[in-house]
Amino acid sequence: MPYLLIRDLPRYDCLLKAAKEFPDLDPTAAEAFLHLLRTGDEVFSVTDRSMVEHHISQGRFGVLMLLWRSAQSPSLNSSGEAGTGLRTPAELADAAGVTRATMTGLVDTLERDGFVKREPDPHDRRMTSVRLTSGGERFLRDFLPGHFQTITALMSPLTESERKLLVGLLGKIQQQAAVLGLAKTVPAMAAVG
Repeated sequence: MPYLLIRDLPRYDCLLKAAKEFPDLDPTAAEAFLHLLRTGDEVFSVTDRSMVEHHISQGRFGVLMLLWRSAQSPSLNSSGEAGTGLRTPAELADAAGVTRATMTGLVDTLERDGFVKREPDPHDRRMTSVRLTSGGERFLRDFLPGHFQTITALMSPLTESERKLLVGLLGKIQQQAAVLGLAKTVPAMAAVG
């Protein structure tokens, strides 16, 4: 679903005119922001079409990738032993940036389709963990080559150094978004406490 609902972005001279009426409007910031949103929408649309063709949603794909990454490079657990690639639904929700209820729904459908399996935690019977099944691995091995080709094609207009520069620039925006998001939640949290 697109976040930017206009296809024709305003020209820079229109932003300059708007800045006269709204002094807080920085035309270069607005232009960059609108292009960032528009590009995100276009890229999302391209990858989403491929996902729909393979009967998977962006959210379900994200969960599969989190589990696949855990299985490929298991981290050390709290006792310093190599992990198993299992993740709790809460860990998956935190890693994906979604609510636990949303993650439950994603895991439910992935389990129904045979891509993941819930297993009781060997140390705490109240907990369950989620792991990728052979069916989930097979799906990823079939899907990922085409997905990676799409990503490469999308980024092909940029040189390697331009891609690295883009990553650095987007990282700065992500950091600022985190700062602004935190600044908005801290006063709300202080009012509650």
